[in-house]
Amino acid sequence: MPTYRDEGVVLRTHHLGEADRIVTLLTRSHGKVRAVAKGVRRTSSKFGARLEPFMVADMQLVVGRSLDIITQAVTLGSYAPDIVGDYGRYTAAAAMVETADRLTDHDGSLQQYVLLIGALRSLARGEHAPTLTLDSYLLRALSIAGWAPSFDECAVTGAPGPHSAFSPQLGGMVAAEAAPPGTARLAPETVELLGALLAGDWERVDASSTGIRNAASAAVGAYVQFHLERGLRSLQHIERNMP
Repeated sequence: MPTYRDEGVVLRTHHLGEADRIVTLLTRSHGKVRAVAKGVRRTSSKFGARLEPFMVADMQLVVGRSLDIITQAVTLGSYAPDIVGDYGRYTAAAAMVETADRLTDHDGSLQQYVLLIGALRSLARGEHAPTLTLDSYLLRALSIAGWAPSFDECAVTGAPGPHSAFSPQLGGMVAAEAAPPGTARLAPETVELLGALLAGDWERVDASSTGIRNAASAAVGAYVQFHLERGLRSLQHIERNMP
């Protein structure tokens, strides 16, 4: 049977039988792959721990009829231990891999793969607050998928900002004359933070206040929920700090 080699990040796993596991991967070159890891739930397994969610591995797989089979796995990024031991990091990572699972298919996206790896690495290292890393990841992942939000100009007319009306269904910030009745209004500091999260301006992001971060997170959540048509289950478990 044909074999292939690729690196991938584990998005989720399911038990199969008494000792096997079905692993859903986002790979660098083969898109999203579902594969069987045989015997990995046994204590004698040599690579079971390498195929847990948030781990990145170089793998050899055998092509199967419905599911491929993982025959080898070498760890490239051991992010799970530093993530699962911290509730804030774990819930943020869970939302990230759920998003990647929803946005990718078997055709794959190298940009989505690289973005997810970078976000998990940053999360494991504790470089920024978990909620900030998550919100930045969500905005960038949606942008790669074709739903880039507009924060600097009106998403409808193109008129330069700043604008205060925020409409997820219209694509971000909109001018007052283009805003539907009841459109949410955001403070200038919140709009500035959203733009910094999208651009990866971490100096500005890290300097933001708790209240502004929470307001930005609410806007990101609304944007994600609209464009993914149903909300991410993982988002409801995210811890927000009170100002």
